[in-house]
Amino acid sequence: MKLTYKNSGVDKEAGYKQVSLIKNIVKKTYTEGVLRDVGGFAGLFQLNNEDYEEPVLVSGTDGVGTKLKIAFELDKHNTVGEDCVAMCINDILCQGTKPLFFLDYIATGKLEPEKMAKIVEGVASGCKKAGSALIGGETAEMPGFYKEDEYDLAGFAVGIVDKKKIIDGSAIEEGDLVIGLPSDGIHSNGYSLVRKILEVANIKLDKYIEELGCTVGEELLKPTRIYVNPVYELIEDYHIKGISHITGGGLYENIPRVLPEGLTAVVDTTKIKMPLIFNLLREWGSIDIDEMYHTFNMGIGMVLVVDKEEGSKIIKFLEEKKEKGIILGEIKKGEERIKLCH
Repeated sequence: MKLTYKNSGVDKEAGYKQVSLIKNIVKKTYTEGVLRDVGGFAGLFQLNNEDYEEPVLVSGTDGVGTKLKIAFELDKHNTVGEDCVAMCINDILCQGTKPLFFLDYIATGKLEPEKMAKIVEGVASGCKKAGSALIGGETAEMPGFYKEDEYDLAGFAVGIVDKKKIIDGSAIEEGDLVIGLPSDGIHSNGYSLVRKILEVANIKLDKYIEELGCTVGEELLKPTRIYVNPVYELIEDYHIKGISHITGGGLYENIPRVLPEGLTAVVDTTKIKMPLIFNLLREWGSIDIDEMYHTFNMGIGMVLVVDKEEGSKIIKFLEEKKEKGIILGEIKKGEERIKLCH
């Protein structure tokens, strides 16, 4: 028998079919700067420098992590792409960045065009919410490296900011306020612990929780919230001194990343309306509250540090946008970096 690429497990025809399935999905994300269609060796994006004195490109990359295991088990693949976009876009937003474009990378053991199209559908949905064009990507079929019914998903985002408007936390000072924006649940970190809790407590993904109004699996697959709206509007209209995307490590690890030396964030966690899923996970796994706050966002997906004089105006602005902003605490002098008061 003469060997072919298909004999080895790589089906080029399936790849061609995937491209045809996703072409129209991707086109719906295109913005003014996109120069060419899907299928080239690279994505092209033309910058409009008129609004920037010293334009700086900002990039970020991330994946979805072991949350994908939940998608595999439930055979639901149209939401994790949005997670991938959110994890990248929310990170670059922390520098005051306007998102421009996004690329994805999917690696799988066996290329199933319809499944891959579902993943890209989620990526495109996230890009539209972020105002970011999906200008390219790559799907790699890697038999023997990944299981046939599994895949990995990662992404890469690029945005732009004027050099003088970069948000780096250097302007933060004593007396500034810490404002939290609610999360939509667990988002996309801590899923190794989530899965361990479910295993130890013998909780099945199809278990319906009346208080949640859905099954455990449906709750766990809720996409990561994308914060471009309204945060970018706030950046344009107010003096936002620091922004933290609350992912792995929770409030404990992510707020200090934007604070100058000698300052500490004092946060009152009793002001957070914590989603029920966190209470359930803590109960099922007998997890210490401090461990929860060191691992999960616990109900706050993004934190802004703002001037005390602008705090009430920002809260009012958020209310007018049908958004919820919570004053969690303030910045004080100290070497502790962050202090959570439960």
